[in-house]
Amino acid sequence: MSTYRGFSTINNRRKARLTDFELVKRDLINHFYIRKGEKLHNPNFGTIIWYLLFEPMTDAIKDQIGEDIRAIINYDPRINADRISIVEFEHGLQIELELSYIESNETDTLRLLFNGESGTLSVL
Repeated sequence: MSTYRGFSTINNRRKARLTDFELVKRDLINHFYIRKGEKLHNPNFGTIIWYLLFEPMTDAIKDQIGEDIRAIINYDPRINADRISIVEFEHGLQIELELSYIESNETDTLRLLFNGESGTLSVL
């Protein structure tokens, strides 16, 4: 079994070491922070969600967002999404992901709140 190691300074004053599933979740969250087209030398990296927050939430838009989320999860071979939920609220979207870590069969639910009014992404 592989052990993935990394660190994050988000929400910490000092560098926090991350391993395995926690590192994979942080990598996934970082991917969602980036708008598609913003990453230098890799314009296909990131998400389209930021561009669709103020669009009418039709079934077609929800399908687009769902496809984008699946593509982001499939980008990382260490995880699978068992369930994806997209819920609209007044100024944004809440995305709920049930994730499985392939190395150990651990599961966890990740809730991401995209707030279009403030332009922020919160992890709940």
